[in-house]
Amino acid sequence: MGIKRGTTLAAVAAVVALTATACGGDDYKAAGTAQPVAAASPQSKAGDYGSETPANSAAGVGAKSAAGQLAVADNEKIGSFLADSSGRTLYRFDKDTAKPPKSNCEGDCEKTWPVVAAGDATAAAGMDPALLGEVVRGDGTKQLTIAGWPAYRFGKDAKAGDVNGQGVGGVWFAFAPDGKKASKAEAPAASAAPKASAAPEAPEAPKAPKAPAEGQDGRLSVAKDPKLGDHVVDGKGMTVYRFKPDTAWPMVSKCTGDCLAKWPAVAPAEKGEGIIEKNYLVLDRPDGKKQQTVNCWPVYTFSGDKQPGDINGQGVGGTWYAVAPDGKPITVK
Repeated sequence: MGIKRGTTLAAVAAVVALTATACGGDDYKAAGTAQPVAAASPQSKAGDYGSETPANSAAGVGAKSAAGQLAVADNEKIGSFLADSSGRTLYRFDKDTAKPPKSNCEGDCEKTWPVVAAGDATAAAGMDPALLGEVVRGDGTKQLTIAGWPAYRFGKDAKAGDVNGQGVGGVWFAFAPDGKKASKAEAPAASAAPKASAAPEAPEAPKAPKAPAEGQDGRLSVAKDPKLGDHVVDGKGMTVYRFKPDTAWPMVSKCTGDCLAKWPAVAPAEKGEGIIEKNYLVLDRPDGKKQQTVNCWPVYTFSGDKQPGDINGQGVGGTWYAVAPDGKPITVK
């Protein structure tokens, strides 16, 4: 079938080398790589397709191109969703079927919702590789399926992380990592406790302040250092770092085991003032924990920093650097 089952280091390395820097890129180097722009599509009909003029909105979406290394991204409105190796959101169509897999998006629909070709697709970290499959379309080409549902991109998603196709026509939805529709779960409403009878209620004891979750120190913010200038710190004022061997897209942390004991991963945290809005995402690590990223780069603190303002991790091993507010490494020594 040609679809790879599982993620390997070789596959990740190949994807990083071949994909454009849609989500941070290799900013240790001066030069970057431009994203290819797909040719304009002719006009399609309105309705379930979500666009009357897909020709004006197909930038960066290749016709029937493969997905490559899948990744799990996070959006504050729709929660976790699947993206391809360029960071483009993958969608499913309610008018298709999963059992058996069948695409009902053809003609004008396909111009607005380009098909994701089957082939060089690799499951995201933490995703069941068995969810990946393929279906033969009416024109004889093969299309990637996830949990049996044919996969598409959306012509109006202009850049990595866009989810403009979510909910279009009430039939288009981003894929969740399990192949279902991406949707952020709402917190259940608290049920009222039954009141006692006539006896007066005792005053409620004051509650102790809630401690932050393990590894989460509140929001990230920007501090100023005479040597580093503006740099990112966690909620306790501890300096935040990047690891050079990591990759931004697909978002991959190469710091595991003993490395993590020395360089703890920063847990998901609110974005404070001064940090860029773009690609402030959450990474699902292979160990099941979640890690905050800044412009898609995983971030860490350093066990050798003992108090706020310490920058003892700066330049360690030529691979660890403090993080600027735009997510780039501060390489001053």
